[in-house]
Amino acid sequence: MFRGIVLVFLGACSFGVLSTFVKLAYNEGFTLGDVTGTQVLFGLIVLWTIVLLRKLFSSKSNSTSFREKIKLVVMGTSTGLVSIFYYKSVQTVPASIAILLLMQFTWMSLVIEAIMKRRLPTRTQLGTVTLILLGTALAGRLFSADLPDFDLIGIGYGLLAAFCYSIFLMINGAVGNHLHPATKSALILTGACVLILTVFPPVFLVNGALTSGLFKWGLILALFGTVIPPLFYAYGLPETGLGLGAILSAAELPVAVLMSNIILGEEVWAVQWLGVALILVAIVLSNIHSLRKKRSKEITLA
Repeated sequence: MFRGIVLVFLGACSFGVLSTFVKLAYNEGFTLGDVTGTQVLFGLIVLWTIVLLRKLFSSKSNSTSFREKIKLVVMGTSTGLVSIFYYKSVQTVPASIAILLLMQFTWMSLVIEAIMKRRLPTRTQLGTVTLILLGTALAGRLFSADLPDFDLIGIGYGLLAAFCYSIFLMINGAVGNHLHPATKSALILTGACVLILTVFPPVFLVNGALTSGLFKWGLILALFGTVIPPLFYAYGLPETGLGLGAILSAAELPVAVLMSNIILGEEVWAVQWLGVALILVAIVLSNIHSLRKKRSKEITLA
């Protein structure tokens, strides 16, 4: 259990630092296509290398049909859209706000689930949505007399990223669960890579951007965005369970806000930290019931 907690927490922290690194890459003059393209391409190379090494040195093999592989690749396009929309949002709004927008996937997932299952949300779910929206308003300083001038298009891109992430989370658990985490992640990232490199042709391979500093950012973003999180989650979540895993994953939010404040020098007010705290409380409350239910079952079985 302890190993699972550490892995999920580190995976969340890894996601949390992304927006700061993306902002730093933009500050050096690199484009959205440069950032997203190098991240998925380098990440794809690393993951498929891990898959190949496993096949060479391990006798264990999880076979899967060609159709299922295609489903995973197609599913990966949703993560490609998350990267495009999220990093586009980071271009025009502070990194601390972009992560808040992405975190709206928490209530979007509840709404989508309610619509698909054709049932009204529970009181706990409604309370979760209310706390998240209130926390977002506080974290975005919407109640402040000194209302920040945020780019509305950037906010829209951030919400689109959250919506795409909600879709990905809903379909992720339905396909390829018997595969090794590296293989499943590689197939999903293949779909993301195809989408991103189609939208943004990889001109960075020939225009000298890689030798001008992009190579460094590509490796960093690939490591923290496409290699560490999926692998750590894949190994950690089975030990922690979804309830505790979701609570630990919330570490992404304070890490992102803290990084933007320390590294980028973005001003973060006390009221914004209060908003972050409310969102974290909402995530804990939304998962605490399932966590208690799981523990009671374990005690009963014992």
